[in-house]
Amino acid sequence: MITRKRLAAGVCALVATFATGILPAVDTAASAAPRPDGQPAQQGAPKVDLVLDVSGSMRTTDIDGKSRMSAAKQAFNEVLDSVPQEVQLGIRTLGANYPGEDRKVGCKDTRALYPVGPLNRTEAKTAVATLAPTGWTPIGPALQGAAEDLKGGDATRRIVLITDGEDTCQPLDPCEVARDIAAQGIHLTIDTLGLIPDAKTREQLTCIAEATGGTYTSVQHTDQLSGKVKQLVDRAADPVAVPVATNGTASCESAPQLKPGLYTDREKFAEHRTYKVDVLPGQELRASASVGVDRQTNPDYGVLLRAMTTHGREIVRGSEAGDGRTDLISTGLRYPKAAADDSADKSTPETVCLQVSNSFSAPPGVKTDPGLPVELAIDVVDGPHPASDVASFGLGRGWWLLGALALTGLVAGLVWGWISRWRIAVWRTN
Repeated sequence: MITRKRLAAGVCALVATFATGILPAVDTAASAAPRPDGQPAQQGAPKVDLVLDVSGSMRTTDIDGKSRMSAAKQAFNEVLDSVPQEVQLGIRTLGANYPGEDRKVGCKDTRALYPVGPLNRTEAKTAVATLAPTGWTPIGPALQGAAEDLKGGDATRRIVLITDGEDTCQPLDPCEVARDIAAQGIHLTIDTLGLIPDAKTREQLTCIAEATGGTYTSVQHTDQLSGKVKQLVDRAADPVAVPVATNGTASCESAPQLKPGLYTDREKFAEHRTYKVDVLPGQELRASASVGVDRQTNPDYGVLLRAMTTHGREIVRGSEAGDGRTDLISTGLRYPKAAADDSADKSTPETVCLQVSNSFSAPPGVKTDPGLPVELAIDVVDGPHPASDVASFGLGRGWWLLGALALTGLVAGLVWGWISRWRIAVWRTN
């Protein structure tokens, strides 16, 4: 029995030794992501603009026994008490001032109730307390005004729209307004909250949120409203990588030169957009492209990302296809550039052309302008060493573990065989 325990302990120690030797150390040190221009990320104060519907329908009493306006005021007071110090917050209203029937006047009824900037909680609460349900629901103009409120800076910018009904100022479609905002490449996110929404309101608010990568939430209770708004304000305070707007071209010759980073663009239906990236010998290019589906499209679509030489020869590609409703479709690729030999110039990069293509089409009546939002992530890292290529034997890094286990089994078998033979010899002797 003692011999078996010693043997088991020895095998465990052997396995631990191999595991320690083969498992890579994990570097947990965090580092700030650089901007595409190679400089450290410049993060100003995050900005949030709360856009509140103060139209006549907000008098309806169906939220916890109170009117929708009362519930909104209570939620705003709770939110204002918990806004992080680093967040610059503003409040914009729609339908708060004009009670008449003139559509042209009512559809211009939006104003900044509290300007975006450092928060004075007392002043903001006083401004909210004066609101009374009044007029129309000009969501489109309100979103345009909120985008102007948030101009400037390179930190997170977020609009939080709170309404109980759909826009009443067509033909200015608020969904198209959201797409236009996204097309500006300013990385402004719109989140929408519907107070006891009907089907049409839900559809419109979902479209607005999806156009900018935001979220839609249906609200039935006061605490749900305040909790969601707090969450969105806190989310704005979290540091994020801000994509940089760029404009791809049809050919590699005139394509923009990109460095490692995150980029946004707009691509028309069934269009090709090209970008350039420099890769030094011994480095590996890693790229991914994501196309957002912010409107209705026909089934059977796809996205293709190709790495090519400047002469148009394809090096490697990544593709993804789909045939159902989705909000995002993505693909990626990796291109390791061979290390230079002693006689080659190791400082001369290869220009790789990245081409993003899509095969989307739209049903009749769906606007195709502006194009679909595209997010491009680019990284250039040290290439894998030939002796430790992650694709070796088709097993990735798992072949190291497989070899260690095989060796461990061999050693354990030899030891166990030797012990067995020794025990049999002792038994025969006795």
